[in-house]
Amino acid sequence: MADVEGTGTTDDPWVLSTPPGTSEFAAYRDAAADPPALVVQVGATELRYHLSCIEDLHAMLVERGDWMPLGNKDEQKEAQDGTVEAWGRDPENPVGGWYGMKKGLRGRFGNYLPPVLEALGLAEVEHNARNNRMRAIS
Repeated sequence: MADVEGTGTTDDPWVLSTPPGTSEFAAYRDAAADPPALVVQVGATELRYHLSCIEDLHAMLVERGDWMPLGNKDEQKEAQDGTVEAWGRDPENPVGGWYGMKKGLRGRFGNYLPPVLEALGLAEVEHNARNNRMRAIS
């Protein structure tokens, strides 16, 4: 976590880059929200994901034990099967569907969650121009 700016709080968000390194965003935990949220700020756009997504995604990756493609789709587009993006929408995941909380802004799970897990030391993430993957660090 040495290369990451911020501590992940409302007053001092993490400053992260998307896996290809093409865009910067801020993220922080808002445990006081109802329900608790991971807030991602991309320019003027705020996305919110269930805060449990951090632990849930890490647990799924540990169980998987291998690299997993990230995927990266807006909510309105179909996510490719077998990707982190698809898992973040799957009715079989621990929240029973979308981790994203605001209709219309529930996608891009595979774009914003991997850098958060990497910043926390929970995952290794590839940083290629395309087709990145991640795996758990236990």
